[in-house]
Amino acid sequence: MTNTQDTSTLKMTARNVDIFYGDKQAIKNVSIDVSMEHVTAFIGPSGCGKSTFLRTLNRMNDTISSARVTGDIRLDGEDIYSSSMDVVQLRARVGMVFQKPNPFPKSIYENIAYGPRIHGLATGKSEMDQIVEKSLKRAGLWEEVKDRLQDSGTALSGGQQQRLCIARAIAVDPEVILMDEPSSALDPIATAKIEELIHELRGRYAIVIVTHNMQQAARVSQRTAFFHLGTLVEYGETSDIFTNPREEKTKDYITGRYG
Repeated sequence: MTNTQDTSTLKMTARNVDIFYGDKQAIKNVSIDVSMEHVTAFIGPSGCGKSTFLRTLNRMNDTISSARVTGDIRLDGEDIYSSSMDVVQLRARVGMVFQKPNPFPKSIYENIAYGPRIHGLATGKSEMDQIVEKSLKRAGLWEEVKDRLQDSGTALSGGQQQRLCIARAIAVDPEVILMDEPSSALDPIATAKIEELIHELRGRYAIVIVTHNMQQAARVSQRTAFFHLGTLVEYGETSDIFTNPREEKTKDYITGRYG
């Protein structure tokens, strides 16, 4: 099974990663590459480890006291689990969008301004205004909210809230965006907007999306990784995984025999 791709655009590499919760091993020996030019999708049945693995890429598992990660994960060649890695800085570089939209109970403007303010990315109000506008434009939300930036972010519809969360992730100028089932709580129209947005953001950020929706993986990604029971069964071009999988397990999952 080949896990590598053109090294010139590689953003993150994971090698021989194991993840344990206490004595239970959740991920077994996973190696994968994430590049700038491809959207990478993680698919597989519920509980197969795809979200767990995603969360190691910006050390979200650090928040779980029983979690232990071994192996090697690098961002631009830098070991993200090294003691010298600033985790706050890492999470600015590797942003995360969760399954349920989770805007802060603040204004739309303040939702976006929060990260740049913490990281000192704007020197004054006009610079912050520009960051807010640019982030909302990139997230395809500006036209819908530009006249009500002082309204609460939680007053938006579910789909708008999720795009606000993507805009919030973009505002600190990340290099990687991790999306954990970003449209599973949304209706089909809002889902289509998120997928369109992923398509537009591709190449500007390295994007990894966990999805239980195989059609979505086929639509938005160029690389797909199929997880099963904590192992990476197969990883390759999305078109190959869906039309010509090498592994029997992948074929069974794709054709709906289990999952």
